Amino acid sequence: MTVYRIPEQVRTLIFDIDSTLYTNEAYAFEQVDVQIRQYALEQGMSVDAARRQVSSYRENWKREHGGCVSLGNTLKALGVPIAKSIEWRRNLLEPARFLCADSQLQLALSKMAERFCLMCVTNNPVLPAQKTLAALGVERFISGIIGLDTCGVSKPHRRPFELACELSHTDAEHCVAIGDRYDLDVALPLEMGMGGILVSGAADVYVLPALFFSAGA
Repeated sequence: MTVYRIPEQVRTLIFDIDSTLYTNEAYAFEQVDVQIRQYALEQGMSVDAARRQVSSYRENWKREHGGCVSLGNTLKALGVPIAKSIEWRRNLLEPARFLCADSQLQLALSKMAERFCLMCVTNNPVLPAQKTLAALGVERFISGIIGLDTCGVSKPHRRPFELACELSHTDAEHCVAIGDRYDLDVALPLEMGMGGILVSGAADVYVLPALFFSAGA
């Protein structure tokens, strides 16, 4: 875990979901690869060729721009509109096949929800995000989800984070963004004046109550 900044007064925690609230390499791979397989099917190309195309685009982006680019923006550059990506994810993603209730996560989020408003900002549409939270058994602790279909744009983009502030009635300087990818989940919120914490998965989320409460946030 890397703590970049925690505001003196914290009111809202904005969580990424995938590979942040759970650690499951099989599902992390599948939710990307199932879309690549669908892309291959609709383009009439082999799955391996589609994987290479997506990988090549993302590697070139990293060399030219630094950081990483979301799958949604990658597919958009390859000719798949965001609306189509949303449709694919709604129809193809089934987190309950891979995830189950996490009692440690439930305990951590329940403690934080007593003091803070918990929001989720995800590059998946709201429906698969809801399914993921339900599979983990934590949906009752989350006050709102901003998904790809809420704003029509992928992180990193200001609008999903701005909307999280609006829906939680919190100024950016009283929010903390928490996610597993610095470029997509943390860097922009820091520029917006939020706090930021980079985690490597659910195990880091388990210890966040101790971090926040010991810091007197």
